[in-house]
Amino acid sequence: MKKTTKLTLTGLAAGIALAALSSTAQAQERWTMTTTWPDSIDLIEIDRHWVELVNKLAGDELQIEFRAGGTLMPGTEVFDATETGSIEAAGDWPGYWAGRDSAFSPLAATPSLFNAFDYLNWIQQWGGFELYQEVYGQYDMVYLPYGITNNESGFMGRTPIESLADLDGKRLRLSGRDQGRVLERLGGSQVTLSGGEIYQAVERGVVDGAEFSTPGVDYNAGFAEVVEYWATPGWHQSASVFGVMINKDAWDALSEETQEKLKIAADATLAWSLAWSERESTEGTIKFQEAGVEISTYDAEDMARIQEVTNEVIVEGACEDPMHAKVYHSMVSYLQHYANWRDVSVPYNMSRSFDNLPDLEAIEACL
Repeated sequence: MKKTTKLTLTGLAAGIALAALSSTAQAQERWTMTTTWPDSIDLIEIDRHWVELVNKLAGDELQIEFRAGGTLMPGTEVFDATETGSIEAAGDWPGYWAGRDSAFSPLAATPSLFNAFDYLNWIQQWGGFELYQEVYGQYDMVYLPYGITNNESGFMGRTPIESLADLDGKRLRLSGRDQGRVLERLGGSQVTLSGGEIYQAVERGVVDGAEFSTPGVDYNAGFAEVVEYWATPGWHQSASVFGVMINKDAWDALSEETQEKLKIAADATLAWSLAWSERESTEGTIKFQEAGVEISTYDAEDMARIQEVTNEVIVEGACEDPMHAKVYHSMVSYLQHYANWRDVSVPYNMSRSFDNLPDLEAIEACL
């Protein structure tokens, strides 16, 4: 009898333990995530890549249900939805939120300053990651940068732009706060349109030209069907950063181990996104050329003028907002510091060698 009782109790204990394990396995977090990008824009692939990695690496602890941009809400509403916790996460381009805080602008892209390798270096080793947390943290969010593309295509349209003189009086679709200010000082006029509106705006002559993204993204958006001319390089966005906004409460509900897995997935996606984008840009450029689009390039004098105006805009914008100044101060400090190695490793360096940077002391005075 005692032996039978003992076996019965042992079996009961095993059953309880098994039930507990089963309960633990099922007690995973489930997130809803969307993005600013609809399925028709290739940039959504960066979001998908990160989600797929997270679901593989942290699948026992977290599963993310990903929805394309526009299927849950308009892309313009994803910031508020993530901040309030209506959804747990959303992919974005930080520049869309510059109206809330101008510091979002350089976190997304810079006119004629950082290239993709600069953003990678700065985010990973020169304090950039912490600044994303500081800016997004004001809105109860954690931010993981997980996408970088190199300089964008440049202006495309039905009117040739072969020099800065050709910008005079032109109405050009352009995204970005600092970018618009540079364009206006060069004689052009900024027109704000969503990505989905660009094709028809060019086709109907609503704008004289437009920029959107990299050559691969632009080609797959159909631009080769409506443009005849393409002005390079894309000085307005010498690189772009994308990432995921995560509601702070949702983030804090994760274990430290799971949080680390999300960061690992972001780092892996950063590297993947740059190679993916450069391959797609190469193939897109070939396809534009095959479609008969005429490509022109600004000369050295024009590029020097663009840099001069960019530096003025960066300093003036920094002095309008301390956080904006803090971000650009960090960026320019990085470029000066990195120059100690960068400039002695030409031509094998991974970043531009500058002879004209924004005035760091002037920015510092505005902190």
